[in-house]
Amino acid sequence: MQKEKLRLVRKQKGYTQQQVADFIATDVSNYSRKESGDVRIVKDEWDKIAHFLDVPLEEIYEDEEATIVINNDHPVFNDRSYSAGVITTQNNYDNIPGAIIENLQNYITLLREENERLKEELKGLPKREK
Repeated sequence: MQKEKLRLVRKQKGYTQQQVADFIATDVSNYSRKESGDVRIVKDEWDKIAHFLDVPLEEIYEDEEATIVINNDHPVFNDRSYSAGVITTQNNYDNIPGAIIENLQNYITLLREENERLKEELKGLPKREK
């Protein structure tokens, strides 16, 4: 579901998607997907965006539509985990290439470091009155 209230307020305030993306520490393509409803906006991000736009959260917030996508034909997940309809104890990760796992682990490390940097940056900001 597109976030029309958010998009409208952002444009009225004169901000670009890039500026909002920078503030919530994501790339512009990911933010664009959030604003278009393809990617979920988590509570913390809603709060940050409202703060950035200097508006009450209620002015921009729109509920997420629950969407469940099941793709049993995908080669990563179609890995013999189901046997005649019974779930086995076999994990679903035995056919993911090691390079992908290593890349994801490196990305997780990078995100943790960025999270710590942002926490330190927040400590230096003045407290916002409610």
